[in-house]
Amino acid sequence: MITIQTIKMDLPKINKDLIRKAVKLTLSRFNKTDADVTIRITDDSEIAQLNHEYRSISGATDVLSFSQDFQNPETERWYLGDIIISLETAVNQAPQYDLTPNQECAFLAVHGTLHLLGYDHNTPSEKEKMWEIQDEIFLNLIRDSEKKADRR
Repeated sequence: MITIQTIKMDLPKINKDLIRKAVKLTLSRFNKTDADVTIRITDDSEIAQLNHEYRSISGATDVLSFSQDFQNPETERWYLGDIIISLETAVNQAPQYDLTPNQECAFLAVHGTLHLLGYDHNTPSEKEKMWEIQDEIFLNLIRDSEKKADRR
């Protein structure tokens, strides 16, 4: 199950279905469709607080991932962890990548899910591998979304 939480913000509403699909597509790529993930869509203030508290880094970031990696005894499903996305940052940085805020949030969801699956970008080779996978997944997501939009 993919749970999406949002806080009240004076920012555009986000397409939760696209974010959910981004996570599902990423999990599917690694045969982890039975895993659960929680996504929290928040603002720069909350993500800056979490960034400082858990990473000792001042300021907001676009996405944080918190791996949990345990089997939930109630559901017997694997809980991978939590992804926190700053909608405020996503809205501001989307134009740099020629994306809509919804697409940027979906991209960040893919990125965050890859972190939960053990990928990182601390070294050039790790970064190259992670970027290659996230770009592949994201392009497939966008292509599929465009096909569905064309059918309407």
